[in-house]
Amino acid sequence: MFYYLLKYVVLGPLLRVVFRPRIEGLEHVPASGPAIIAGNHLSFSDHFLMPAILKRRITFLAKAEYFTGPGVKGRLTAFFFRSAGQIPVDRSGKEAGQAAIREGLGVLRRGELLGIYPEGTRSHDGRLYKGKVGVAVMALTAGVPVVPCAMIGTFEAQPPGKVVPRIHPVTIRFGEPLDFSRYAGMEHEKAVLRAVTDEIVYSILALSGQEYVDEYAAVVKERQAAEQNAKRRFPRAPLS
Repeated sequence: MFYYLLKYVVLGPLLRVVFRPRIEGLEHVPASGPAIIAGNHLSFSDHFLMPAILKRRITFLAKAEYFTGPGVKGRLTAFFFRSAGQIPVDRSGKEAGQAAIREGLGVLRRGELLGIYPEGTRSHDGRLYKGKVGVAVMALTAGVPVVPCAMIGTFEAQPPGKVVPRIHPVTIRFGEPLDFSRYAGMEHEKAVLRAVTDEIVYSILALSGQEYVDEYAAVVKERQAAEQNAKRRFPRAPLS
């Protein structure tokens, strides 16, 4: 109930007024039945813009940190995300990945739309990063189509670290559904999962026009953070 209150009364109209998103390819989203919407992830606002423009309800797998914050702010954030139809996912370790897959399959078995960001985290620099194979596991196990989606302009509107978004043109572009029925029963084949994931990510790339990086975003973030820490701990001596 609160989901639809947010969508049609509170948040949805506000987002449409502020961002005035241009929508392309909405006809590619199935009108009924289970499907995965796989998109790039550039901004915190992505979580709300896509649900605001879709005619159907969509459930996203969201990082568990959104549900476990301390104090009143943490409880309000958790309530908001749960009410908006988000499912908390612990992203640490292999078992956590399996739990996310189980949750996602549960959504698909109910005949609903599942939203996934194959990169696994927000892009910190606006580029598109290598996808994790969980999206392929769910697509093959459930036997559902995958609709690629590109969020364009949300990085400029609300880059990482910016709380209040700025007004900037936003486009939400959906591509034709990808059918992976040719791989039915092969959800345990690593090579197949990699191929399916790459096809999904490349379809997003074709829609978004981003620069592609063949590394996991989380790995690049960790490496850059380590480099920054090293520079702070061991600054270069000034040249004499």
